[in-house]
Amino acid sequence: MYTFISNSENDTMKLANEFAKELTTGDVIVLSGELGSGKTKFTEGFLLFFGLEEEISSPTFTIVNEYRKNDTNIYHFDVYRLSSIDEFYAIGGEQYFDNGICIIEWGEIIKDALPSSYIHLSFERDLINENKRIINIEAVGNKYTNLIRKVYERSLQ
Repeated sequence: MYTFISNSENDTMKLANEFAKELTTGDVIVLSGELGSGKTKFTEGFLLFFGLEEEISSPTFTIVNEYRKNDTNIYHFDVYRLSSIDEFYAIGGEQYFDNGICIIEWGEIIKDALPSSYIHLSFERDLINENKRIINIEAVGNKYTNLIRKVYERSLQ
């Protein structure tokens, strides 16, 4: 596990941009953390890499927002309002995993539906500095271990 200290929204967006450079269709990122901890800001930074920053909106009421840039599909899920994993299956949620890059806020809610390998980022707010975020990054499964190390090292530069 790696711990990234973000001292601003720009730091969080820079980390997201580094991930966006590396991910391709079939990759999944799960974002966890309390409201206001930086999950949507991370997604904004991710979409910025693809030139889609003007299109971002929270998918809170639609469950998933779909973006497309060239040949890349990006699916931004917010599963906070799902009452059960069955609702995720009902919308065909697992079918998105192979068709694009998936960013899933509150992904712990659908943990049993997630693929065997994904990137998990856990966001924490700092109690003293309101702009500071502690972002713990881990690979679930073996697929992303090297990629995470590479992204983490570049994000520190």
